[in-house]
Formats: sequence, structure tokens, C-alpha cells
Amino acid sequence: MNKLAIRTAAVLTVSLAGAAAASAATTVAFLMPDQASTRYEQKDWPGFQAAMTELCADCTLIYQNANADAALQQQQFNSVIAQGATIIVLDPVDSAAAAALVEIAHSQNVKVIAYDRPIPDLPADYYVSFDNEGIGYAIAQSLVDKLKADGVAAGAGVLQVNGSPTDAAAGLIRDGVDRALDASGYETLAEFDTPDWAPPAAQEWVAGQITRFGDQIVGVVAANDGTAGGTIAALKAAGVDPVPPVSGNDATIAALQLIIAGDQYNTISKPSEIVARAAAEVAVSLMNGEVPEATHTLYETPSQLFTPAVVTAENIKAEIFDAGIQTAAEVCTGEYAEACTALSIE
Repeated sequence: MNKLAIRTAAVLTVSLAGAAAASAATTVAFLMPDQASTRYEQKDWPGFQAAMTELCADCTLIYQNANADAALQQQQFNSVIAQGATIIVLDPVDSAAAAALVEIAHSQNVKVIAYDRPIPDLPADYYVSFDNEGIGYAIAQSLVDKLKADGVAAGAGVLQVNGSPTDAAAGLIRDGVDRALDASGYETLAEFDTPDWAPPAAQEWVAGQITRFGDQIVGVVAANDGTAGGTIAALKAAGVDPVPPVSGNDATIAALQLIIAGDQYNTISKPSEIVARAAAEVAVSLMNGEVPEATHTLYETPSQLFTPAVVTAENIKAEIFDAGIQTAAEVCTGEYAEACTALSIE
């Protein structure tokens, strides 16, 4: 049996010895959007690679990351088609611009699996993701419940730090957040769409809002862990103590440490490997000429959406460590060791 051959961008080249050239019908590209989040290099790509190794050992994989550059992603997209990819798993930098990529692919009989971020303007062949609107609702409702449990009166103000304006998934997260906050009784003081999900941009904006609103800010709904980290950095730099509840999403190691330390209130546990494996299964199904089953339809695209879990200090041990998603050795380092012990994380 041939080993899996992997062609990647120049910055990440992997070639397994002894691999034979695969036919065009078994070449699959995995194109990710940015490096601001570590998940793509550390979770999504390894998870997809492992699943494809199991499901299609003779397939050739091409992995590239666009580093938040939509023009670069278009070049990569055209390049992988030229290299013989007949199935492209695409997490778009710009969800609107990605419609043109789908059109190009379909004109050449190439299938497109939208991954994590949907493509609203032109249906892809399939979409796999966690339920992004559900995520937005869950993190915001969790924060609202915390404020109410702490006795924060109705009418108090929260900030809303959204994701990238070019990311349709960020828009879905925002819709879920809006749904929770609109029914909460709390006031949204201001909101911000964070370019490219960049934590420094979130930090700079939150710093300005602290100057503007001061102690009127009783909580912050941040759309992911990167923007949450930027938010917390701004609050601490301004001397806000205690830090008000801040939401997150992705369960990164940095966010788990902040939750353990008491600086971040929640995150979302959504192991990327789950979606990566689903994408691999859909790719193989399409490769075999089958119609993959769908649990949802989103933007006229057959979809499979997974429901993640909200993580706080109260359930972090069970959801993250007992579940084997992370280990204490990875998270409970240095200054976090004592706080981990207090939460019985060992």
C-alpha cells in the first residue's frame, strides 16, 4: 500500500518517503485562512491529515495557509487546481470573495467543502463546522447568567467584541450573541468587528472603551479566545480589578490558563479534530461519487454542524482534562500550577 504523499506550501513541506504519485481523482487540498489562531497548524490540519491517512491512504494532500490574505488564498486555490486537486476543503479568508472561488472550482468539476466558515453567496458542495450561531448564543448567555448570579442589575453595560467582518462564521457568532444580549436586560455599550480576528486590534479598541465608559463595563462578550485575550490585556493595563467576566471561544491553552487563573470567564470546547474528520469523510464520499448525508442546510448548502460545550472554571476539569482534550502538563505550567491544584486539576 502506498504511503500518503503530502505537498504543502514552502513554509511547511512534508513528503513521506516512498509515496507514489496519486491520480488526479485522489488529490485533496486543505486551505486554511490565517495564522493568528494556532488551531489550524496544531489541530485542524493534523486532524484532517490523520483522518485522510486512515480513510484514503493513497490520496495526495496539499496543505496551505493564506495568512489572512484573500489575494494569496485565491492564488493558492488556483495553484492547487493546477496541481490536480479535485476536492478542496476551504476555510475562506473572505467569505464573500470565496464565492468566486467556488465558481472557478465548479467550472472545472472541482468540489468545494466549506470548512468552519460558510460561503453565503454561492453554495459550496458541502459545509462542515460547529454551530457558530449556537456558539455565539451560548457564550453570551453564559456570561449573562453569570452577571445575574452575581447580582448585577438590569441596565448595566457590556461590550461586544466580534470577529472579523470578512468572516461569515463571525457574523453567525455575532447573531447568536445579539440574540442572547437583546433578551438579557443588559445594555450593549458598544461593539467592534475585529479585523482578521487580530488580538492587538481587539486590545486597542477595548482600551478606548475603558477610557470612554470606565466602570460602566460589567462584562465583555468576546467572540473567540484571541479577542478575549486582547480584551483582558486591555482591562489589566487599565488597572481594572477585578476583571469583569469575559467570554471566549476555541479553548486554546492560553484561554484555559486565563480561566484557571480567574481572568477569563468562559470559552467553548470544540475540538477541531471533530470537524477535520468530518471534512475528510465528506471528501472521500464525494470522491466516490456519493451524496454525503446532511444534518442541516445553511445558505442552500448541505451542512453538518456540531454542538460544542461551554467551559467555565466550574466544569473545566471534566470538559477539558478528564475528557483528554488537554493535559495538566500542557496547561498547568509555572504560575498556573497552584490555581490548577485548587481546581483539582492534576
